[in-house]
Amino acid sequence: MKSLPTDPVQDEHGLGGVHIKYLHHCPRQLWLYMRGYRPEAGSDLVAFGEAVDATTFTRRRDVDLGEARIDWVTTGAVVHETKSSRAPSPAHDAQVRHYCLLLERRGVNVRGGIVHYPLIRRTTDVAWNDEARDQAEDAEAEARAIIARSTAPERLTRAACSGCSYLDYCWGT
Repeated sequence: MKSLPTDPVQDEHGLGGVHIKYLHHCPRQLWLYMRGYRPEAGSDLVAFGEAVDATTFTRRRDVDLGEARIDWVTTGAVVHETKSSRAPSPAHDAQVRHYCLLLERRGVNVRGGIVHYPLIRRTTDVAWNDEARDQAEDAEAEARAIIARSTAPERLTRAACSGCSYLDYCWGT
């Protein structure tokens, strides 16, 4: 079992890509995750995503930043993220923007990012500019506010939770 992350409310650099993805997907999921509830290990969808990641772009190397693990970064500082989803999502772009912000804080002159969807053979470009930086910083602040709450955010509508590994916790099915 993985150890719990450092307290990202106190640690300026404690937020990883999963935190930002969960923020955009479901604030309640982020809140529960930060309190140690981790049903992803038993999720078939998570296992499928890991299999896609392991068998796609096999010549690349992860970039481990400690709090975040970037799928890979190409020459010229372009961040690449691979998703098993069949549909692009704003959460995926937000995750890449967060990685760009983390690299920039380490002195890297980031150019942008690309989200790869190998199952549908598509990519989406993620810009890195002043607006994207502001969005990434706002997402961090919002994630910290959610994490700091003493009570869980309201659950989403049940239809929005389809396929979520937190479904049983939130809906008791």
